[in-house]
Amino acid sequence: MVRSKQDKWSEVAAYVIMSIVMLIILFPFVLLFMSSITEETSLLVNGYSIFPKDISFAAYKYIWQSKDTIVRAYAVTIGVTIIGTALNVLITAMVAYPLSLDKLPGKRILSFIILFTMLFSGGLVPTYMMYTTVLKIKNTYLALLMPNLLFSAFNAIIVKTYLRCNIPPELYESARIDGAGELTIFRKLVLPLGKSIFVTIGIFAGLGYWNDWMNGLYYVTDSSKYSIQQLLNVMVKNIQYLTQYGKSTGTGQIPSISLRMAIAFVAMLPMLILYPFLQKYFEKGITLGAVKG
Repeated sequence: MVRSKQDKWSEVAAYVIMSIVMLIILFPFVLLFMSSITEETSLLVNGYSIFPKDISFAAYKYIWQSKDTIVRAYAVTIGVTIIGTALNVLITAMVAYPLSLDKLPGKRILSFIILFTMLFSGGLVPTYMMYTTVLKIKNTYLALLMPNLLFSAFNAIIVKTYLRCNIPPELYESARIDGAGELTIFRKLVLPLGKSIFVTIGIFAGLGYWNDWMNGLYYVTDSSKYSIQQLLNVMVKNIQYLTQYGKSTGTGQIPSISLRMAIAFVAMLPMLILYPFLQKYFEKGITLGAVKG
């Protein structure tokens, strides 16, 4: 098929526009990394730049001095993220599948209860008392798993809608005629056919667990159970004190500004590496079903 000159120019314009958008998206990450390897005095005098005049890895050297603590925090965060994401997706799927069925008894009541949790909450104080005095999860790994992140009503509604629009009810009926129970249908039909949407909500849940520091702030005071976000947040809060301490003992000035940039880059790096491998499932999950009439 021969393309017209207008089609060629349209394709060129699309590539140019997408390249500009890509550069705009990448610019903050590049600026963050370059700022983290810029000499502290140069940052104070010249400001942030993607072409620093003086290169210094002092911020990363300082982080490396706490490598044992950071490695332990990374291990905690990775473990919590993997387990929490798997449980989140499983619980969401187990709630969404029954709600996607037309003949579920009490469906309206269950849907109202789930929707109600999206609009109202018990508040921070009652929630804190329930988790610490009733469930007794303070200073345990469950404190990083359970509160706010183990189940999302919004994700359940998304999955329910996806299953209703993309899996024909006749497929369920055919499986039931062949003698399959609901658990078998869920395991052999719903989970494989809903892989795209489950990966999508898994990305949401995984990012939530990886970036979470509030649960650690509320429920974890044992430093051996700090997540990477909580540990880095503590380091950022203590930068001013550490800078003054370094000056008073003659150990040199701690690069406070570049250290903040390095901490942020270290925290986001694993997600930046992992996301491209899951992007195709993410795109399919958020677009499939949007074209159905």
